[in-house]
Amino acid sequence: MPKPEAARPHPLAGRQPAALRSLFRAGRYTGATTGLAPGRLQCNLVVLPHRAAQAFAAYCAANPAPCPLLYMGAPGDPMLDALGADIDIRTDLPAYLVHRDGNSGPAVPDILDLWRADSVALLLGCSLSFEEALVAAGVRLRHLERGGDIAAFRTSIKTTPAPPFSGPLVVSMRAVAAADAGRAGAITTRFTHAHGAPLHTGDPAALGIADVERPDWGEPPTIQAGEVPMFWACGVTSHLALLNARLPLAITHAPGAMLITDLAADKPPEPISSS
Repeated sequence: MPKPEAARPHPLAGRQPAALRSLFRAGRYTGATTGLAPGRLQCNLVVLPHRAAQAFAAYCAANPAPCPLLYMGAPGDPMLDALGADIDIRTDLPAYLVHRDGNSGPAVPDILDLWRADSVALLLGCSLSFEEALVAAGVRLRHLERGGDIAAFRTSIKTTPAPPFSGPLVVSMRAVAAADAGRAGAITTRFTHAHGAPLHTGDPAALGIADVERPDWGEPPTIQAGEVPMFWACGVTSHLALLNARLPLAITHAPGAMLITDLAADKPPEPISSS
C-alpha cells in the first residue's frame, strides 16, 4: 500500500460556504474548490441566452452522466437563493471562462459586465460533491492529501448530440486503492446528481487515454503500487459541447472553480426551476 502523503491543509479549510462565496466575490481567491466545504453540494456553471439555454437543457437530458442538470435560474435573474443565502451567480465563483464563437478567453473573476436580461444560469452536478463521503468511508484520495486538484481527460467516447451541442466525453480520474475500488463505486452510485457511479476502472486506454499522467485539465496524477485509476463522467464535457456550438457568447466556471452551495452534497436541489 502507498504510504500516506504529508497533508497540506487548504488555506481556506474550515470556512463555511457563505464565507467562501464572500471571498470569491471580493476576488480574494481564484483557485480550485477541491477539498473546500466538505459535505456541501458543488456545481458546474453554464450561462447562456435563454433560447440557447433551452437547447442546452436538451443536451443535458441526452447525456445525464456528464451533464446532470440540477437547476435553471430565471432569465435575467442572477440570484440563486434556492441554492444558498445571497448567491449572486455573477460573482460568487472563484473564476469564470468566457467563450466567444468557439474560443475561450482567460479566466475572469466575475461576469458582472456580461450578464444580460436574457441570461440564464444552469447548474450541473459535480463529482467534488461526493469526495467527503468517500473520505468518511475510509477511501484515501491522495489529491486531497496533497492539496491538489483532480485530473480530467478528454476521451474517445462521443456524447449524444442535441444540436447545436455535441462533443467528446470528459472524465475525471482518482487513484484509489484496489481494495477500496468496489466500495468507492458503491458509494458514488447514489450520487446520481453528481455524475454517479464510475464509468470505468482500470486501463485508461479503454477510454482512449494514452497517458494517465498527462491530463488535459487539472494536476498530473500518479498511480502508486496497489492502486487503480477510477474514472467518473466530468462536467468539463459541457465546456467542449459549448465550444463546438460556436455560440456568440457562453460563460462557464473555470475548470475546478465551482459554485459552492449551502445544500448537503448527498441531496440535489428541489426540482429544476422553469426558465
